[in-house]
Parts: sequence; structure tokens; C-alpha cells
Amino acid sequence: MVKRVCPFWVGYLLISPLRTLMQNPGKILSRYITAGMKILDIGCGMGFFSLPIAWMVGSKGKVICIDVQEKMIRSLQKRAKKAGLTDRIETRICNQNSLGLDDLNEKVDFALAFAVVHEVPNVTQFFSEIHKTLKPSGMLAETFSEAETN
Repeated sequence: MVKRVCPFWVGYLLISPLRTLMQNPGKILSRYITAGMKILDIGCGMGFFSLPIAWMVGSKGKVICIDVQEKMIRSLQKRAKKAGLTDRIETRICNQNSLGLDDLNEKVDFALAFAVVHEVPNVTQFFSEIHKTLKPSGMLAETFSEAETN
């Protein structure tokens, strides 16, 4: 489901602690995420949001992290291990045509697609796949990047 992919090296900039000054995951997501939830982090990269979400869901929650780039996922796995969060984080590599979420139908409490839609060639399919994963009470938070607004 990729239109144009963020270069791998940019992932290091995206996990910079300085980014937290402008986009603090706790402040952005704490009103939506509680302990025990199952969260979908789409386009997770190296886990800027994934790791804080894993702390928010607690030991009984789960964060399913999806990215098209294996290098991003491997970096996230290393960071999750270092933080002691591997039991809360599940990683998946999707492909260009599908997020591969058929096993999650109506199982997700909250889905996050933060500045990733501009990388998706078929936006309708993208949102359809996410919608199928959400529980009837589930929510999606999506943000546009600057590229998407032009």
C-alpha cells in the first residue's frame, strides 16, 4: 500500500526526543488509550508512538505495529526489547497492496495512522481495511502530513 516511502534514515529523525516537544505521544493519545486495549499503529516506523502506547496499554494490552519497511520494524523490535516491552508489541510487515489485517476483524479498540496516508496508493482500500479491524466502539485517529494538504 505504498505510494512513496519515507527513507529509512529519516526514521532516526522521527524518533528524536526533540520531536516530543512538538508531538508528545502521551498528550496526543492519553484521552483515547487506556490499559488493556488493543491498538493498531499503522506506519509505525521505528516506534515513536508505539513505545509510549505500549506503556499506556499496560501488561494486558497489545500494540500491533505495521510498516512496509522491514528495517523500520527491526529497529522498533530492538527498541522494544531495550525498553522491556516485547510482550506488548507485535510487529508486522505489510505489503504494497494490503495491510494484511484479516485476522483482526473487529478486534481493535483504537487505530493510529499518523502522517502515513500520503504514502498509500489506494486510500479507500487503506481505510476500509482499518475499518474492518475496529470493534463497533473502536476509533481511528488519522493525521495528514503537509504533503497531503497540498
